[in-house]
Amino acid sequence: MNVLESFFILLGGLWAGTINTVVGSGTLVTFPILIALGIAPVMAVVSNAMGLIAGGVSGTWGYRRELRGMGRNLACLMPASLLGGMTGAYLLLHLPESVFSFVAPALIVLALALVIFQPRLQGVIKKRRESATSSRSHETIMVLLVFLTGVYGGYFVAAQGVLLVAILGIFMSGTLQNANAVKNVLALSVNVVAAISYLIFAPEKIIWQVVALIAVSSLAGGFLGARIGRKLPPVVLRTVIVILGLVALFFMLQKLVVA
Repeated sequence: MNVLESFFILLGGLWAGTINTVVGSGTLVTFPILIALGIAPVMAVVSNAMGLIAGGVSGTWGYRRELRGMGRNLACLMPASLLGGMTGAYLLLHLPESVFSFVAPALIVLALALVIFQPRLQGVIKKRRESATSSRSHETIMVLLVFLTGVYGGYFVAAQGVLLVAILGIFMSGTLQNANAVKNVLALSVNVVAAISYLIFAPEKIIWQVVALIAVSSLAGGFLGARIGRKLPPVVLRTVIVILGLVALFFMLQKLVVA
């Protein structure tokens, strides 16, 4: 890997770390770069996911203030994310790459719809929370959706943040910034458990130079993203989410058409 190629990976990692902290979809920057450099898709997914762990750590630390009072939510949702991440990593290492590419666009469309109609849906759910039975039902749905997002994140990584913010923004009490902070923790947990799976079951698919480059740059990007994301009003943050979700959808549909 020459200096120019390393520079592009560093630049992509910086942007990915920044945008992952703000909303997600950073992989849609780094993954195409790695593919363009001739790296095999599965190796690109594995190396990218491992490198972005550093950005997840700095982004989570940057949003630590918004995590106050979210302990119960994290205790409820973390196991679902971890189990989902392990399942997704298993699928990545054992199923054809084409399988999930057909499901991913549908998930992004769903995420965008949830983000766009979030204020209205959140209002409806808040009214129904007065019923204890209804509240338990909503919590169960949220845990299931977080698990499924973890499966997706463990398989491909890209846009799991968009899905998580959409789900948490509707079903979890608190502000959109609180949801974004919890999203960072859950996405990080998925990446960590997936990375452990890669290390144990497929170390030959890891390109350590790529991991190191993305790790260094995404670490800086995570701190930068936390500073930017906290200052954004909910409407602006929601708009950014929708725009990046559309970008994710474009890339995924383009991949299907080319295939």
